[in-house]
Amino acid sequence: MSAEFHPYSSLPTTLTEAQALIAQLQQKLQWSELQRSALEEQLRLRRIEKYGAGSEKLSNLQLELLEEEPGVSQAEIEAESERAPLNGETTEVVIQGKGKGEAKKHPGRQTLPPHLARVEQVIACPTEQCRCGVCGREKVIIGYEESEQLEVEPARYFVQVTKREKRACGCGRGGVVTAPAAKRIIEKGLVSDRVVIQTLVNKYGSHLPLYRQSVTLEQETGVELSRATMDGWVMQVGQMLMPVVGAMKKELLGGSYLQADETPVGVQMHDRRGHNHQAYLWQYSRPEGAVVFDFRLGRGREGPKQFLGKYGGILQTDGYVAYEKVGGPGLVHAGCWTHCRRGFANVVKLNPGDAVATPMVEKINALFAIDAAAREQGLNLEGRQALRREQAPAVLEAIKKAVEAARASALPGSTLGKACQYALGQWPKLIRFLDHPELELSTNLAENSIRPIAVGRKNWIHVGSPQAGPKVAAILSIFETGLG
Repeated sequence: MSAEFHPYSSLPTTLTEAQALIAQLQQKLQWSELQRSALEEQLRLRRIEKYGAGSEKLSNLQLELLEEEPGVSQAEIEAESERAPLNGETTEVVIQGKGKGEAKKHPGRQTLPPHLARVEQVIACPTEQCRCGVCGREKVIIGYEESEQLEVEPARYFVQVTKREKRACGCGRGGVVTAPAAKRIIEKGLVSDRVVIQTLVNKYGSHLPLYRQSVTLEQETGVELSRATMDGWVMQVGQMLMPVVGAMKKELLGGSYLQADETPVGVQMHDRRGHNHQAYLWQYSRPEGAVVFDFRLGRGREGPKQFLGKYGGILQTDGYVAYEKVGGPGLVHAGCWTHCRRGFANVVKLNPGDAVATPMVEKINALFAIDAAAREQGLNLEGRQALRREQAPAVLEAIKKAVEAARASALPGSTLGKACQYALGQWPKLIRFLDHPELELSTNLAENSIRPIAVGRKNWIHVGSPQAGPKVAAILSIFETGLG
């Protein structure tokens, strides 16, 4: 064979040279397979992110078919996930607390809460059913066939007429006095405080955009209020709440433990560029305590650095580098086990039953099970810490050994390789819970307070201006603190 068709300058002439060439080709083939596997993993992860949680059950072939269908709905994805895999592909996923193939139990017929008022409606039998068809006598009522349905009465709008007394003395010299007007959110406004507050609840609690609220209000009352007017109400409330949130921030920073996270939000810059700027809402909170959002135009370190100031307690975050070198000299930076677990769980999503990642997820689940047992036993922080120190070290040692072994054989750019790098890079922060009883294993509570924003921004789309950002952050702080 000529050199033109062969990748090597010369063919092996001895058995040793041939064996060396075969080994070299096998090594290159193995490396190519690892690269192909890593690319397939990235593609599957992107498709899962695109189609949502229900798509985790789908095989690669099913996901590929969805790509060819325009405008696939979530209902179609859920329906596809209930079908059998195509061409024998397996999609079996190990889920904590459930056995393989275990059927989901039907919850039974749902009952309506007893605290809701009951309004009875009696349906009488028609005339032909009231008399006996045999003897002709009138039938007597022996009971009722009863059922319950949740009912609703539409909101009732009305005009509140407020009359303030005006008084004067008959002498004509004492002048005229008028009863003082009550303080209102929108002075001299056309709507009451209740309507203003309901507008905010609809927007930030139910994620209903102002333009839809404006249309609905006109349909139900005939009152035409523009989106701009309603937006003015929102900004007025946000301005009023900023001092309250400032006090909440001061209280948070005076404590000993914070969790932090951040989420993007679009902002209109009004600079004629034609697209929104990606700003961020940084979330700071104490588990089961106050939640404060801080609006920033960027995702750099300057945001947490300015917010935290000289804070010297525990700061628990994910592995984002912007949280490094912030706070005071006494700050203790802790990691999040959910983010660590997520990397290996992603491998299981890509390859259900993966021989490396599946046991890793189970080991991390065992770590969370220690805290779950403490909750079930009703232990206080000291009791939980004693349980942790008794059981966690052995679990941690097993996790670290498994991660180190997995990293040695994983392609660095693969999903598994990245998960191993994250776990080992964060390890000193991940084990800090052994020294701090109040420290939770994860920042799940912080993520939960951010989740409604991720849902809401799909509806209210963006923040109207950089100046509006801090006001929106103040409103969200009150909402999430109250709901939490």
